[in-house]
Amino acid sequence: MVSSYNLWPVCPFMFLSGRRMDEENIYEKIKDIFGKFPGNISILEEQVDIDLQMEYFEFSRDVKKNPAPAGLNDLSKNLFDREFPADGKKKILVQLAVSEEVEAYRTIEKYLTHPDTGLRDWAVLAFQESRMLLQSRLLDEDQVFISTGLGGKGTKLRYFVALINSTGKPFSKLQKRIVSAELDYHLKKHEAEAEEICFIEDYCTILAIIPFRAPIRELFRDAVEECNHLGGFLKENFIVTNVKKLSYEEINEFVTRKNVT
Repeated sequence: MVSSYNLWPVCPFMFLSGRRMDEENIYEKIKDIFGKFPGNISILEEQVDIDLQMEYFEFSRDVKKNPAPAGLNDLSKNLFDREFPADGKKKILVQLAVSEEVEAYRTIEKYLTHPDTGLRDWAVLAFQESRMLLQSRLLDEDQVFISTGLGGKGTKLRYFVALINSTGKPFSKLQKRIVSAELDYHLKKHEAEAEEICFIEDYCTILAIIPFRAPIRELFRDAVEECNHLGGFLKENFIVTNVKKLSYEEINEFVTRKNVT
């Protein structure tokens, strides 16, 4: 079998539960695709800006079409030269990443211990790609790499979720206890965990690590339903995204734009 590694550059989405949206459909398609993949799935754990990821993977595709003429020693020398321009180092990191040399992988790994200002995230992506390529070649297994704006941990992805108080008022102490308890129960039920739960005025925001194939909408829908059985204070619609953490203003803007009721 000829091994390969598939870079799924970014699989970002944002949807409002209860509304049929293109982003939600994309997510379902992604699950269908990966359910058919025979290889191993690796998830980028770092939180890296979506636009930067897109820039990196487009750059990587171009470099593969035009391999570097310079040798590994020259690339390494320039990479660790603090006077060498940043744009040049970005190209070098990609050139090293698409190489099949273990030494190239080790060079990126070493650079990551003391990266230049503004190049750490780029180096993280190069390191991940280099590792995927080596794993594919050495283990003779197909590899699939998934990256999102919020990153992940192990085989789980990180999500930002916003629940909305239907009263339009800040959550009471009792409501906070109910929401926290129900979220804890339903997340554990799906082998997930909350890294952060915050109550900001009439919103409850959650940063959670959830298995890739877990039913995201069902998980939080059930939690909302249970909370409402105990008090009826949450709107049925809620925001889910793996692009980034949203600020209070961004949540407000999204809710207003989608005319949440």
